[in-house]
Amino acid sequence: MLLSTQLMRRNLPPWGIALAALIVLFPVNGTTAQQEGDLRDHPPKLLNYSKMTTQQLVDEGEKIIFGGLGLAKVQGAVGRGQCTLCHMTREGMLGNRAPNLFGATKRAAERLKDPRYHLGKPQDRDTVQKEAFPGSGTATTPLEYIAETLLCPSCYVPAGYGMVGTDDKDSPDINVTKPPVSLKIDDLVAVTTWLYVHDGHRPPSQAMIVKAFRKFMTPQDWKDVTTIPPPLVNVSLFATGDESAEDIFRQAMCIACHVIPGIPDATGTLGPALTMKSITPLRHKDPMYKGKATTVREFITESILHPSVYVTNGYPDNTMPKNYGYKINALALDKMVDYLAEVKEGNIPPPIK
Repeated sequence: MLLSTQLMRRNLPPWGIALAALIVLFPVNGTTAQQEGDLRDHPPKLLNYSKMTTQQLVDEGEKIIFGGLGLAKVQGAVGRGQCTLCHMTREGMLGNRAPNLFGATKRAAERLKDPRYHLGKPQDRDTVQKEAFPGSGTATTPLEYIAETLLCPSCYVPAGYGMVGTDDKDSPDINVTKPPVSLKIDDLVAVTTWLYVHDGHRPPSQAMIVKAFRKFMTPQDWKDVTTIPPPLVNVSLFATGDESAEDIFRQAMCIACHVIPGIPDATGTLGPALTMKSITPLRHKDPMYKGKATTVREFITESILHPSVYVTNGYPDNTMPKNYGYKINALALDKMVDYLAEVKEGNIPPPIK
């Protein structure tokens, strides 16, 4: 069946059909072409981190975490590392999704002493994933712990930060070297350096940082983080439409920023609650709304693909990724719209399909 026919049967408007069709290049095999110049993608070349000064690495780490220099104190600043979607970064701030990054290097030593960590005995862990890969073992130093938690967040979940209903056996965090984040080795060196300097400590050498991360990578993982695909090559989508709506919201990281009634762990506060059936009529009446949507479905589609067309009062612009147009295909978009269009404040959430 033609994609346009599928979309018409889902009651998308003509402009929505055209827009959604444009974002899907290979709906059968689940791949799409990578756009050039997207600020959330890695630059076209790896940085020569071994030749960079500590300050240069710290600056790069700040860009990856916050999206640019000087943005650390800007509410809602999110870089391509997407760290701040879940983590606080300033001293004294508490988050309900993940530990504060401030003090992370000090806490790393404490984590190793936690009986739940099972230092040197990964087989004794009760988490959903015991090792980064079979035979990788556990971290033995604070630096290795930082590497392990970025590559295998479910190998050890700090108390209180597990996914709802898992008794801290499964983490809502993801491997930062996998889609949709896809950090490379130079990114990992820069972010780790930033963490140490942010905590007021002298950072390990670049070689030590690389060694710590490589311990928890397979040869294929290492190849992935040390190479960058040429532009305009086919890359895997992180949502193809075969998944449930819950999985799509999770893989697209929507749960990190929004409350979505009926979706487990969707408790984010960086963006507005997505009770779209209730709030869309209010958005249409807002004089600040300059979009083209006239229905709930049109407004949701527009908000996902072009989030800056209308920014809810009280929330910063440029927080929501603007690359969903080529990171999810039309079928996945359709499932998201289907679900959100039925979410009304105070009502029982719709069934997850």
